[in-house]
Amino acid sequence: MFPAIIKFQNYSQQVVEAATYIGQGFAVTLDHSNRLPITVQYPYEKNLPSERFRGRIHFEFDKCIACEVCVRVCPINLPVVDWIFMKEVKKKKLRSYSIDFGVCIFCGNCIEYCPTNCLSMTEEFELSSYDRHELNCDQTALGRAPLSVSQDVSIQLVSNSTNFFVENFVSEKKLST
Repeated sequence: MFPAIIKFQNYSQQVVEAATYIGQGFAVTLDHSNRLPITVQYPYEKNLPSERFRGRIHFEFDKCIACEVCVRVCPINLPVVDWIFMKEVKKKKLRSYSIDFGVCIFCGNCIEYCPTNCLSMTEEFELSSYDRHELNCDQTALGRAPLSVSQDVSIQLVSNSTNFFVENFVSEKKLST
């Protein structure tokens, strides 16, 4: 008779554990039902990138001394630096510089270790194209002024529409109470 009671006790403990787990899951579900939606309709609305966002690399040709530190610290030896040695001044002169963004992993090592700060990361992240060869950028393409994401009109719409939604949600709650 005692084994039957022990089995019944084990069964009841398992039922209580299962009910506890179901209750915890239900509590999480209820918690999420009270939150506001955070969906962004991407092509028409955009979020601001974070402060340390790593986007397209910007290159300043005049500052570069062709030291090739960026090539040495790159995990995939990506930047292509072409230079000539000027014997009269005993210095290197940069001829061309290019980066293939189809291969770049945007680690930021080249920017961090550049001694002259001729490389920097921008906020641009829309680098997609239908042809992979268009992602190979030379010093002219890398040197163009970065587009300011914070000045984009669609970003302003996201922040305004979110505030509009929050204000309407709060006002509806006040009216219902």
